[in-house]
Amino acid sequence: MAASLLRLHFHDCFVQGCDASILLDSSGTIVSEKRSNPNRNSARGFEVVDEIKAALEKECPHTVSCADILALAARDSTVLTGGPSWEVPLGRRDSRGASLSGSNNNIPAPNNTFQTILTKFKLQGLNIVDLVALSGSHTIGNARCTSFRQRLYNQSGNGQPDYTLDQSYAALLRTNCPRSGGDQNLFFLDFVSPIKFDNSYFKSLLAYKGLLNSDQVLFTKNAVSRELVKKYAYNQELFFNQFAESMIKMGNISPLTGYRGEIRETCRKVNAY
Repeated sequence: MAASLLRLHFHDCFVQGCDASILLDSSGTIVSEKRSNPNRNSARGFEVVDEIKAALEKECPHTVSCADILALAARDSTVLTGGPSWEVPLGRRDSRGASLSGSNNNIPAPNNTFQTILTKFKLQGLNIVDLVALSGSHTIGNARCTSFRQRLYNQSGNGQPDYTLDQSYAALLRTNCPRSGGDQNLFFLDFVSPIKFDNSYFKSLLAYKGLLNSDQVLFTKNAVSRELVKKYAYNQELFFNQFAESMIKMGNISPLTGYRGEIRETCRKVNAY
């Protein structure tokens, strides 16, 4: 579940800040973020969060927020798959609402242009270094056929595949990602070491074997990001250090503190007063 838990923290923080809004189910006035394009049929790990929350409520009730659980689970998922560790600042509180529109609009999509992705990061107070380092989380986890199919068959609307995708790799991908059907078929984001958190993701970008368009554009569309990709490909320690730093920065996006928000008793719903 490591990649999925790491992604939940990301998809939480980019919508109303790191406030566990992504965990709320639809109810009454709340329209769940789980229904958004980036999340539906895709975001998962909610049951793991439920289990963690239940254990914490038993030990020390009304103390640890769901938002903090997501931040800690993201760090632990990184460590458990072989990545760097960092101290997670704590004290976030949980939202009493969600934003479906924020989830649809703020989270970078795999087919967004490089500039659109960078802009979405900048709107959260993150920069190009954070973008490249945090994209390195794609060293673990999977993507669905529907997220990269256009690269295999019709990248720019002319019926031609993406020329920045290695041809033999593309042929291999087509065997399980047809022109139509198979939308939910899963593929490793990092085919070299799919369950190990390392820097092989960046090495694959150098070989034009990034899976998503949003991965490969880091190497093909911008000189600054291209140099960062090269640096991380050649120096794993540099990548690990920057990843930890950027994760702390992402985890600090607009937290609810003091009397704002609440400590949810159940992560799926707001407290009843």
